[in-house]
Amino acid sequence: MISIDGNKLIWRYDDELLVIEPWGRNSVRVRSFADAHYTERQNALTEKYIEEAKEINVKHDSSNDTATLINGNIKVVLDHRNRLTFYNKDQEILKEYIRLRAVKHDDGSEDVGTIEITRDFNSTLKLKSREYIANYNGADFQVKQRFESVRDEKIFGMGQYQEDLLDFKGSILELAQRNSQMSVPFYISNYNYGFLWNNPGIGKVTFANNLTEWEMYGTNYIDYWITAGENPKEILERYTEVTGRTPKMPENLLGLWQSKLRYRTPKDVLEVVKKYKEKGIQLSTIAIDYFHWPKQGEYRFDTDFWPDPKKLVKELKEEYGVEPLISIWPTVQSDAYNYEEYLKNGYLVNVNRGVRLTMQIQGSTVFADMTNPDARNYIWGKIKESYKDIGIDYYWIDVAEPGYAVYDFDNIRYHKGPMHAVGNLYPLGYLKMIYEGNKKTNEGVVTLTRGSWAGAQKYGALAWSGDIDCSFEAFRNQVNTGLNMGLAGIPWWTTDIGGFHGGNPDDESFRELVVRWFQYSTFSPILRMHGDRLPHSAPLSNSGGGSMPTGASNEIWAYGEKYEAIMTKYIRIREILKPYLIEIMEKARKKGHPLMRPLFFEYPEDSKAWETDNMYLFGSDLLVAPVLFEGLKSQRIYLPKGEKWIYAYDGRVYEGGQEVEVAFDIQQIPLFVKQSKEAKHAELLKYIQVELSHL
Repeated sequence: MISIDGNKLIWRYDDELLVIEPWGRNSVRVRSFADAHYTERQNALTEKYIEEAKEINVKHDSSNDTATLINGNIKVVLDHRNRLTFYNKDQEILKEYIRLRAVKHDDGSEDVGTIEITRDFNSTLKLKSREYIANYNGADFQVKQRFESVRDEKIFGMGQYQEDLLDFKGSILELAQRNSQMSVPFYISNYNYGFLWNNPGIGKVTFANNLTEWEMYGTNYIDYWITAGENPKEILERYTEVTGRTPKMPENLLGLWQSKLRYRTPKDVLEVVKKYKEKGIQLSTIAIDYFHWPKQGEYRFDTDFWPDPKKLVKELKEEYGVEPLISIWPTVQSDAYNYEEYLKNGYLVNVNRGVRLTMQIQGSTVFADMTNPDARNYIWGKIKESYKDIGIDYYWIDVAEPGYAVYDFDNIRYHKGPMHAVGNLYPLGYLKMIYEGNKKTNEGVVTLTRGSWAGAQKYGALAWSGDIDCSFEAFRNQVNTGLNMGLAGIPWWTTDIGGFHGGNPDDESFRELVVRWFQYSTFSPILRMHGDRLPHSAPLSNSGGGSMPTGASNEIWAYGEKYEAIMTKYIRIREILKPYLIEIMEKARKKGHPLMRPLFFEYPEDSKAWETDNMYLFGSDLLVAPVLFEGLKSQRIYLPKGEKWIYAYDGRVYEGGQEVEVAFDIQQIPLFVKQSKEAKHAELLKYIQVELSHL
């Protein structure tokens, strides 16, 4: 049953094939094939990995039919009952969950193929660690992979879920993309291992107290990767070695990104840019949002409202130093001039039953199939002709999940396969299209996206939290969400300041929310204004790009002089931070480290740091505690052990390892600077402290 093929352990029984092999430093990959047919798939594991033969030891003990694979710090034991147990050196970190009765014979032997129960007792539950149940079509399976649960384990990462949780232990998470949800199925455990579920199908994971269970609804294989490390930094470095790291972040994108739903003409755009310049504020980008096109799927400007986009782009870049950010959607209207070309070439997402209609907004639309390389080549050709060739380098790929009107995952069929089997690959194809087309002329590819999956970071994914509510409740979901995205390997992440849905700039309560959100976003990877503000204005026309309404003003001056002055000061602080930002962006590029870090990322030996959420380290030297409740005037903040921390507003020095109570007003976000002789930016951070003391 057990054999060795080079560095691989192989187990065969009945119609299952199990393959365990080294995959990167201190890491292994495990694959199980329900039909015993080995099929090579990369999924997220696309990068060439380091394999040091001297670190690898594979052996089979025929006396009890067990086998062991050691790759550096990680050890895997495959017992004669087909159970896998993983160790970090000699410390058990993960074990498959089995509840089967072991059948004893008179000679003391046990049935081959039965599985030794985990807790040293017999069970009649008949639960296997890996379970395949054929679907009615007979071509694929509902798959479950079970592991033993450890009650005090903590689970971090997994992407973006609109929850206020940092630790996902005790949670059920859908493995699917939705508007404001990004499944990135990699987690870091406080037991010093990292785990990637390397199957892009639709399913769910349950991190329960009695077991951990991964479930897929329509696939024929299990594929996961696990690494053992000394601390979270090392674990994330190993993970990003095999899935990829971000490109270089262009320095000119580290300032304010200005956006709203939506600027409708060049006049709208230039008025905003000119006013920021008059106020002495250098914008990084300004967004030209959706329905600047005549029809979806045509990928061109509607010249009735954008008569000379080349001239506009030239003026923005050369006179104002502002990069235009162009919104594109993957939707294709049935009355677009080129709809028949999409259809006849098989470039559209298909369905298994019913009418092929996936979204209705300003017409009947179908999504282009971003898993089809020919479709991507066709669409990039249109993008290049209309946008890239006139100087537009940065793209906002909205609706990238894609945003189905109804999430009938079982009904959608892609070029790559049924959505149940490959659904999470869609946003990767979308990102890959922009990256591969753009990288030839722009090495710092950065793409704002509403969808992602494991490995999206290597294509320049700047994930944002989607169309969320304008409320303090929604704001409270974002802090931990951003931290978990970084721990899932995607360090570039942003939000709509103030939320997306609604919000009236004249409302005093909403103004407070925007300012608190703006302060938080100053200490995030990208500082970005966006939202659908109220009240709306009427459409400009009944056709083309003019048929959509626009929201109210969303520039910093729309919120009154008091709040504009506060936001202006934080824009100035953002400018002061740029050298520091550049350094931590480089850490993300070279090491995979997130910019926004839970306290335990830097202080894994501090047990309290593992319990602390809703505050974070920005890089290694700044501790940020966003104000997440309306009207809040003070809060308690935990400072990690082993450091001294300077409160930025009064210069008071606190010893780490304690909670401190700090007071603040509307102008201040609680911020501490690490006091360290070794801090590379001690003078810079001192300057920030002086600047903040005036607030």
